[in-house]
Amino acid sequence: MKILGLDPGFATVGFGVITKTGSKLSVSQYGTLSTKPETPFPERLLEIENQLSALLKCEKPESVGIEELFFNTNQKTALKVAQARGVLLATVARHQLPIQGYTPMQVKLGVSGYGGADKRQVQEMVKRLLYLEEIPKPDDAADALAIAICHAHQMGMSTRLKGLQESKNGLFTKKA
Repeated sequence: MKILGLDPGFATVGFGVITKTGSKLSVSQYGTLSTKPETPFPERLLEIENQLSALLKCEKPESVGIEELFFNTNQKTALKVAQARGVLLATVARHQLPIQGYTPMQVKLGVSGYGGADKRQVQEMVKRLLYLEEIPKPDDAADALAIAICHAHQMGMSTRLKGLQESKNGLFTKKA
């Protein structure tokens, strides 16, 4: 299964595409979608949409994970990032792909096993889990790969729980 992770922004959107085969994860590609500061904001949003649409058509992911926003001290920046995140959500929806949001703590927990992990610990785990020789750069791309890994783990857990619920001999059986 191919999974896309997105780290929202309006100057730079991090993306990471991974493939999950059984329990093994591998990288398809990662990087950033960028806009120029001198471009009017509405046009920057359109550029994000166009770049993400091209990535979706090229990579053809089956599911998408995206970071939830946390409150920032700079409200003006937070609002712009929120608007860019809305464009990402709408673009994914237009391509009829399932999308799930994750808080930074959920991502840290899903990648490192510890919700209070620092950025360096998470990046090191991304490197190890994806069998990379070095930590992915830039940070936005590494964050997006971490989101994709978290999403892959969450999807695996959901599938296992669903299997238990559907099993007649499982611990959790559906009642009629």
